[in-house]
Amino acid sequence: MISASLVKELREKTGAGMLDCKKALEANDGDISKSIDWLREKGISKAAKKADRIAAEGVASILIKGNKAAIVEVNSETDFVAKNEEFTSMVKTILETIIDTDVKTVEDALKLDCGEGSINDLIIAKTAKIGEKLSLRRFEIVTKSDSEEFGEYIHMGGKIAVLITVDGASSDVAKDCAMHAAAMRPKYLNKDSVPTEEVEKEREILKEQAMNEGKPEEIAAKMVEGRIRKFYEEICLEEQSFVKDSDSKVREYVKSKGGVITSMVRFEVGEGMEKREENFAEEVAKQMK
Repeated sequence: MISASLVKELREKTGAGMLDCKKALEANDGDISKSIDWLREKGISKAAKKADRIAAEGVASILIKGNKAAIVEVNSETDFVAKNEEFTSMVKTILETIIDTDVKTVEDALKLDCGEGSINDLIIAKTAKIGEKLSLRRFEIVTKSDSEEFGEYIHMGGKIAVLITVDGASSDVAKDCAMHAAAMRPKYLNKDSVPTEEVEKEREILKEQAMNEGKPEEIAAKMVEGRIRKFYEEICLEEQSFVKDSDSKVREYVKSKGGVITSMVRFEVGEGMEKREENFAEEVAKQMK
């Protein structure tokens, strides 16, 4: 009988899935060292060797199921793999598994049973098979009421995914907002969503700028308020000029259609991550080996 602690130890040493570790230990009478060699011979433990690689490509994707929607970012090392059927099938499985739960963290999501072991087991198995580091970076589950509508937009085959919820307006209006958000890159839904410390930091910078321009403090204070409005217009979806009608803010456009925006999730693949410095020719050559 192979103990769970032995399986766990082998898994930590090799990065292989639990079932593969159990098979290896059973085939080698519980000998860890021989089991590691067994996994290496079968190419299963190679997933662990890729743990320190940079995976900043991949896809962002959305699944809507009734009043629930899930949006994920799953990363790979190259854009080629992000288009691979094995990879896209894995992303679909992750979405279908996550959407029926209420998990909040990636750590908890990785433990979910997806029919092929846990999501973590699936990722490790695909990493070994595809030959690149793969990872679930982030996700959100959004639940709407019956009076609300979802609007989704996927840009450039999954480089950007936006999920918008509106109340009182149609799904077409929500999709218009999602397309706008994909293009204009708002960080927040509205003014209330912006953290106070971020606003105060910006206010201090703007005040310093105005003072350095030699303005009296009273004039500088007025300038700061004007520039803070501009700051909100740059980072808040509702305050941005609508791309289809620059005379209206997004908030005004949705209001004219009888609704309000209730949520926004925007994932851009690799944003904020270190990117590999590698040219296209090298990448093609690497894929052909």
